[in-house]
Amino acid sequence: MAARATRLSVPRITRRRKGSGEIYATDSRLVPEETPVAFSYNGTTHAVMMATPADAEDFAVGFSLSEGIISRVDEISEIAVEEHDEGIDIQIRLASEAGKELTDRRRRMAGPVGCGLCGIESIEQALKPVASVGKTKLKLTPDEIAQAVKLLSAVQPLHGETGAVHAAGFYVPGKGIVAAREDVGRHNALDKLAGALCRSATKGGTGAVVITSRVSIEMVQKTAIIGAPILIAVSAPTALAIRTAQAAGMTLIALVRGDEFDIFTRHERIPLAGNKIAEDVTLSSPSTKPNPDPAASTLVQSPTVRLVQYG
Repeated sequence: MAARATRLSVPRITRRRKGSGEIYATDSRLVPEETPVAFSYNGTTHAVMMATPADAEDFAVGFSLSEGIISRVDEISEIAVEEHDEGIDIQIRLASEAGKELTDRRRRMAGPVGCGLCGIESIEQALKPVASVGKTKLKLTPDEIAQAVKLLSAVQPLHGETGAVHAAGFYVPGKGIVAAREDVGRHNALDKLAGALCRSATKGGTGAVVITSRVSIEMVQKTAIIGAPILIAVSAPTALAIRTAQAAGMTLIALVRGDEFDIFTRHERIPLAGNKIAEDVTLSSPSTKPNPDPAASTLVQSPTVRLVQYG
């Protein structure tokens, strides 16, 4: 069976303005494919994800790392990608010790559940501590942060054709984006990147992870598993993501717009060229509206360092 296409051409009707009136026309547009991808370990299905059908081996390794099923790529002895009409089944054969640990984990989670909090192990797994990247010496200049996002946009062929997928890239100072992966799911794109870096023996501490999405706790956790000390995103972070990045010693940079960005944690990794940080400055275009009742809201006020170019 031929490999699945990652994009399809579909018919559409478009409405466009023409002068003071309007026009409807029929044409076609490329859209990304989305298909069920099953991860089976030692013959037993573990999880099914909806994903772009590409880079399956990278996905297998990255997902296994982020789920804590393996800690090294050599704990996987074989990966076989099976195409089916309904989707893709990635058969992963684990080395004996990793396979035993996964079997023991399944046995612990198979007990009866009588209330929501009885699944406390699952909650702890979701909020598991992340590995520290605080001792990594990597630093980036403001220009390199802007360059990282710009270069990532240049290596997104699927997004360029469809405008509907996320990307995750690995930026190394002096080298640019050395690896990038795309997917309809932001978590999937980062898992695929993690797998690609692991399979190529690229050390995570040598660069920064760059993503095209918002920053949730999972994106911070996956970046810490990669070992990258800096996470750069084009959208905003959640409060839990900020706390998790701070605890991991990770520099979290978000809301990158051209040469402007916000630093939420560990700003000492970004030399500000002698610029003095002005505190409690109200910018002409604040990114969020004031919170009238912080006690009754889920919004969290977080101190940030914002780089804004003037004149």
